Amino acid sequence: MILEGKKLILATKPFAKEERSKSWMHTISTLVLLVCAYVSIFWVEPIALKIVLSILASLISLRMFIIYHDYLHKTILQNSAMANVIFTLFGLYILSPRSVWKRSHDYHHKHNSKLFASSVGSFPIITKEKFQSLKNSDRRAYLFIRHPLTILLGHIFTFTFGLSLLPLLRSPDKHWDAAIALVAHYSIAVLIYITCGPLNFALGFLMPAIISGSMGSYLFYAQHNFPGTHFEDKEGWTYISAAMNSSSYMKMNKLMHWFTGNIGFHHIHHLNARIPFYRLPEAFEKIPELQSAKTTSLNPVDIYKCLRLKVWDTETQNMIGLREIAKG
Repeated sequence: MILEGKKLILATKPFAKEERSKSWMHTISTLVLLVCAYVSIFWVEPIALKIVLSILASLISLRMFIIYHDYLHKTILQNSAMANVIFTLFGLYILSPRSVWKRSHDYHHKHNSKLFASSVGSFPIITKEKFQSLKNSDRRAYLFIRHPLTILLGHIFTFTFGLSLLPLLRSPDKHWDAAIALVAHYSIAVLIYITCGPLNFALGFLMPAIISGSMGSYLFYAQHNFPGTHFEDKEGWTYISAAMNSSSYMKMNKLMHWFTGNIGFHHIHHLNARIPFYRLPEAFEKIPELQSAKTTSLNPVDIYKCLRLKVWDTETQNMIGLREIAKG
């Protein structure tokens, strides 16, 4: 019997159970590795080794962010004072204050792939007709948000502006922790530059921030903006379809799945956000219906195919790029 609809969600419930000791093991080991990687950058002398450690710190930081993301989904380590301190401080340092991330990300899960409602907590999507009706200035603003360089500079545009500065300016009473995040993050940057010098600043702060920020932004983009994804208006939208048809399975090797906290199994995460990140591969292996998801990867060709997509074409029911838009 093929599992569909609510039956498919019910089939995932046995995996939506936290193993508390495993959650702590993943959290503490990742945090220790992250601290060691960062500290080592300042201690070692060879520049080549500093660069390797800087890249390693970037990737481990990305993994820690996914664990933080699971914590805010109330998937792991709830009712723990220590976990609350660890993840609150981590969220402030990476410019993802919990008040902003939780509000925007919860909205994203409820409205993923819903036309005209999916822009909060995600990259904006409009139809080809809407795009063609916009003023040139509005077109440029829309394309800027989805531009590859904007995603590459995710540390600035996604995290500094999108998740910290703009929410603070719009709702300072709700997102006062964004002010703490901005002050803490950039104070640490200045302190490292003054006390450790330009080289250690570049490799011990700037490079990890840029790499982890760009990878985090791209993963979030490509998980819902890929060839074959699907968008619906409010009337045709369903939660299950949004998970299975509008959220990708990003194929990676085991090492990259580790660094990205299994977030590549994104269709399963959207189907049931209460499945801990370390149990997503288990659900994938044991439920055949989850293995037929739409896929993408970190292959340069697939990255290009994702980044070229700009608007939703209601006629062809596909995401299209600027060339197709120009053809009318």
